[in-house]
Amino acid sequence: VFAAWAAHQSPAAFVPLYTLASVLDGVDGWLARKLGQTSRFGAWLDVLVDNLSRSMLWSLLFQWGWLVSTLEWCVFVCNHSTRGPDWKSSFSSSPRLIRAIMANGLWTPLGVWVVSGLHGLPLWLYLHQNDLLSDWLGLQPWVQSVGTVVLAAGRVMALSAEMWCIWTHIHYLTSDETEDKKLTT
Repeated sequence: VFAAWAAHQSPAAFVPLYTLASVLDGVDGWLARKLGQTSRFGAWLDVLVDNLSRSMLWSLLFQWGWLVSTLEWCVFVCNHSTRGPDWKSSFSSSPRLIRAIMANGLWTPLGVWVVSGLHGLPLWLYLHQNDLLSDWLGLQPWVQSVGTVVLAAGRVMALSAEMWCIWTHIHYLTSDETEDKKLTT
């Protein structure tokens, strides 16, 4: 991630480095589960690195990129302080859409679409801003538009899950305060 950041002005270096970081991010969690080497710290670090890489990319793309990053960091805090390292499997009492997104640790068609929007949209937009979708990949403008819409829709569904996480965390925090006030009166 840091190497990609250092190379952000050179798409020929940035894209492979960022892509490698994303692939390694997927492989490390799979390996940890496969080898029985998961931990609370590892679960926390995994999301921390994800957020760091996406924050970097959103800030490179847009002046308002900090807003997307802030939302993602807020969700990180909400999930890990309340739900802990098993946060992906803690949505059984959530609304149906949220349960469908989070089902099987996000390993469903809907979950993959959401994760693609979350991780893929900023990279896709970077490729688009640097004319690499057409220059490198030879994609026609209509294919670029469809790709943007599909990834943006996945990101919007991720937003719905993020807002649910924030809402439930706020409810958790305020319900504790209500109970504390009842006990002291």
